[in-house]
Amino acid sequence: MRKTARYAALAASGLLALSSLTACANDAASSTSTAGSKGDGKGTKVKIMVGGLDKVIYMPAMLTQRLGYFDSEGLDVELLSEPAGVQAETALVSGQVQGAVGFYDHTLDLQTKGKAVESVVQFSHAPGEVEVVSAKQAGSISSPVDFKGKKLGITGLGSSTDFLTKYLAVKNGVKVSDFTPVAVGAGPTFIAALQQGSIDAGMTTDPTVATILDKKAGKVLLDMRTPEGSQKALGGPYPSSSLYMQTDWVNGHKETVQKLANAFVKTLKWMSTHSASEIAAKMPADYSQGNKKLYAESIKSTLPMFTDDGVMPQNGPQTVEKVLKAFNPNIKNAKVDLGKTYTTEFVDAAK
Repeated sequence: MRKTARYAALAASGLLALSSLTACANDAASSTSTAGSKGDGKGTKVKIMVGGLDKVIYMPAMLTQRLGYFDSEGLDVELLSEPAGVQAETALVSGQVQGAVGFYDHTLDLQTKGKAVESVVQFSHAPGEVEVVSAKQAGSISSPVDFKGKKLGITGLGSSTDFLTKYLAVKNGVKVSDFTPVAVGAGPTFIAALQQGSIDAGMTTDPTVATILDKKAGKVLLDMRTPEGSQKALGGPYPSSSLYMQTDWVNGHKETVQKLANAFVKTLKWMSTHSASEIAAKMPADYSQGNKKLYAESIKSTLPMFTDDGVMPQNGPQTVEKVLKAFNPNIKNAKVDLGKTYTTEFVDAAK
């Protein structure tokens, strides 16, 4: 994944922060449901790669485990973590894992590459992403029109933050070749890059956004954590975080997929009836990074992006296709069968 090249722009402190973040991810990656840790052999084993376990946009993955819903469905789920969604996608198509928690837009991109992948539970109807501008550049970047000549932070090349950044640029008359995307991950590495000037602005999620604002390291340029924000920036609902899987695997393991859908839909319903503080209290203690109040605030800011039933939002796939076609030549010149990029079979049965 050319990680060395991706992070070359970061100063030493940023690289140290990356090591810390990776260590946290590795700790999280060992997380398994109780059924598995008992070693009783009763749970059906499933590995799921998440594009950042501690990101609020992917919170349903860990929360489902913490609430015990995987266990109650007889599943032994191992949650693994990578800092960018594109790496979760790679793990899925290579067969390392059975499921990926990442952005739905990867299913369209993969279809043009001959890979049949589909979203089976749609966690969201908005991206949950925020474009932030560094405090130093706040006076020179007031909209995506000003992206020309700038260094823009993304989680990884080919990631959904990369896709959305390119769309916002093109939509506002800036060519993809007019700015420099810089892969800086999320959390400490993103913040370090923003503070040190390795990036002028960038796209990230909570809790990174909340920390940036708390440190006064930057300001919000575009907020896509709500359906309204998604409508304004992208022209419609933008289904983002989801559980997606290879279609062949889904068709061959429908009972297991149904159990996963049951567990995730229960979590989404639970989230819709509990406060941000109550949700934060269920998450691993280290996710708050020593500031429980700020972590709860970051959850509160992002909660509007989530669905309460796991169903694909109406016209959502069409919005995603429009966004990708604006800058991605592979999709622009291909006919995408949207009906094959998601299924509501399992969430409908879960309801």
